[in-house]
Amino acid sequence: MSPQVASSGSRNDYDVAVIGAGPTGLMLANLLGIHGVRVAVFESRSTLIDYPRGVGMDDETLRTFQAAGLVEAVLPHTVPHQLLVFTDAKHRDLARLAPPTAEFGWPRRNGFVQPLADRVLLDGLARFDTVSMHWSSEVTAFQQDPDGVELTVVTPEGERRVRASYVVGADGGRSFTRKALGLPFEGRTASADWFVIDIRNDPLGQPGAWVCADPRRPYVSISIPHGIRRFEFMLKRRETEAVAMTDEFVSRLLKPIVPSSTKVDIIRRRVYTHHSRVAKRFRSGRVFLIGDAAHLMPVWQGQGYNSGIRDALNLSWKIAMVLRGLAGDRLLDTYESERRDHVRAMVDLSTWVGRAVSVRNRLVAAVRNAFFRALSAVPSVKSYIVQMRFKPMPVITKGAVTRVGSVSKPSPVGRLFIQPTVSTRESPSIKLDDALGPWFALIAWNNNPRAILDEDALRRVARAGVRLVSARPAVQLHWDEPGAPADDVLVIGDLDGSLKNWFDARPESVLLLRPDRIVAGASPAYAASDMIRAFDKVIGAREDA
Repeated sequence: MSPQVASSGSRNDYDVAVIGAGPTGLMLANLLGIHGVRVAVFESRSTLIDYPRGVGMDDETLRTFQAAGLVEAVLPHTVPHQLLVFTDAKHRDLARLAPPTAEFGWPRRNGFVQPLADRVLLDGLARFDTVSMHWSSEVTAFQQDPDGVELTVVTPEGERRVRASYVVGADGGRSFTRKALGLPFEGRTASADWFVIDIRNDPLGQPGAWVCADPRRPYVSISIPHGIRRFEFMLKRRETEAVAMTDEFVSRLLKPIVPSSTKVDIIRRRVYTHHSRVAKRFRSGRVFLIGDAAHLMPVWQGQGYNSGIRDALNLSWKIAMVLRGLAGDRLLDTYESERRDHVRAMVDLSTWVGRAVSVRNRLVAAVRNAFFRALSAVPSVKSYIVQMRFKPMPVITKGAVTRVGSVSKPSPVGRLFIQPTVSTRESPSIKLDDALGPWFALIAWNNNPRAILDEDALRRVARAGVRLVSARPAVQLHWDEPGAPADDVLVIGDLDGSLKNWFDARPESVLLLRPDRIVAGASPAYAASDMIRAFDKVIGAREDA
């Protein structure tokens, strides 16, 4: 259960104003809605963008849809365990990505239809009395003061002014918010444009995503749910957008892949450019940037969409904590310190893969092909590639975490915790996050957390609404003893041994999990109270609250 944000009597109309109704803005509004935050979403368009854009959703994003209570609604618009294959000009494998694991509760690679996923997020807002959606409402100016931000919004009914405690710019790569803050957008733009064609009634039907690194013209072929096929072709220097948009040019591109006699139903065609850019800052006073407004990256690892969703999850619970008086303003600074390094790593990886795919020199391409085939000949390297272990995972070294009490090297603190299926006394089978709820949780293995925390630590976790959890082997789920966990302690059973294996590998037996399921603190049972106090100090929690 998440503590709700109480009305503070502020003269602000909203706690948070979100500029932009793309996936990051909509996800942020849903997550804030779950925490009881008063949110207004302002979008200059009159409706959602209705054409496919992002096509890859990872396990962390599905876990965030789960946190938002919307995963069952979005799953029908996904392809779980989607295969990704890189080939040479003759369609021979260079690398094959087919990660079989789901340690965080969901498949690592999933194809999806973005307009339908965005619709799920938009429909999700209707659950919340505290969240409002404002279409055809363009924010044209904002002014910060010590108590909030005043926004000027142009609507069909005229100009209006509203106030919010915080503003979040989720308004894309051309972000008005970022420009209004005067923040540089540092990085580079690729030298070649790409031409995307989305086709209804997939003429190939083959599942998976295929990247053909043909030096004559690199291209991509991707199966998207509901019978959609995406093709992306690199444009040559003299191929302008005007030329690319013609039927003759499209037919010439598709002819080697789809027989010319086949009728294709094109949903859209569009020229776009790959950018590798990161904003100078993600926060300026009471205004934040998330998603494409904060960073842009090439499409090759499908991480632009997913990185924006990570931003929304990271920022949402921190805003909720500060609004409720559970943490000081400095907690909001950790949004940038935690997200910047990971975003930069994703941008660099995506840029590197893009350069490898886009090689136009045949001799260089031959060397590249030989290099990747040599790597694939080594079983350990092939496994590393297939399982996508090269994908940078969030590891927080500075931010809303504490290493007090943690003795493992490397420490589990700052890392994403696993999500196995567990049992509770009410449910024989439930994913861990669903059992814990959307807020903080303190998990003690083989112990009653109330018995190992001192009075001060118990007061602190009660004040913050932390869920107390006793984890044990599933065979012990219904066993009680004198001094058994109180009614406010959730007892979970480890169904398949995943939790026990995790704790077997480390001396830390007590974990503090953040709402984004990053390990905020970890310690042996005897140090758990000190760990709780250390975390409160990091986030600036009031000692007298």
